[in-house]
Amino acid sequence: MNFGQAISSCLSNYATFSGRASRSEFWWFFLFQVLASAAASMLSEKLSGLVSLALLLPALAVGARRLHDIGKSGWWQLLMISGIGFLVLIYWWVQPTEDNVSSYGSNLA
Repeated sequence: MNFGQAISSCLSNYATFSGRASRSEFWWFFLFQVLASAAASMLSEKLSGLVSLALLLPALAVGARRLHDIGKSGWWQLLMISGIGFLVLIYWWVQPTEDNVSSYGSNLA
């Protein structure tokens, strides 16, 4: 999945927390989020807040789908509240896709 496909997929599945997301989909959308937030913050503080708010739900959704792809529940994203839990999430998000069919659906590959 390339950059454009990942953004299109994440925004079309704006609040879809079921299913699976590949590593490339997750990381390309993460990059888009960082770039959009940086560009918006250069223009205006209010615009930066709006962009962050608009991208919050799709970011949580793709994060949950990425965790599903490795066989974990999307609720593990609550680890971000602790601060240090973000490191655990990064470790999980970089893990390869499970090659089997799970309760979250079949493998995307």
